[in-house]
Amino acid sequence: MQRAVFCLCPLGWAPWSPRLVEAVVLGCIPVIIADDIVLPFADAIPWEEIGVFVAEEDVLKLDTILTSILPEVILRKQRLLANPLMKRATLFSQPALPGEAFHQILNGIAWKLPHQKSINLKPGEKILNWTAGPVRDLKPW
Repeated sequence: MQRAVFCLCPLGWAPWSPRLVEAVVLGCIPVIIADDIVLPFADAIPWEEIGVFVAEEDVLKLDTILTSILPEVILRKQRLLANPLMKRATLFSQPALPGEAFHQILNGIAWKLPHQKSINLKPGEKILNWTAGPVRDLKPW
């Protein structure tokens, strides 16, 4: 996967799949073959800019779709994937570090909680600033 330009990320048996995270961590352009998927960490990862979306009904045209992507578009996507913040947004460290997956999840939950709708946030600014407690507070799965 590390040497691949494209990594196929079809819909799995569940609404989630590690394929997307693996592609981002390895710097491989995710080819998302999943209609109506809700993508994780959307605040931190610009999926539309780094990925290639293929409708499930077009999977037989995959070769044509991927070979028609211009080299400069591929290079732009690879440069975005090379950004350390992109990879960081998918990782779980102990203790949790700002910008990592743990914080992405908490901020996603925070958006679903009742909050003042008139709050004007700057791009990248979060509703709540989370801090993790000591490592002993974080339990592995």
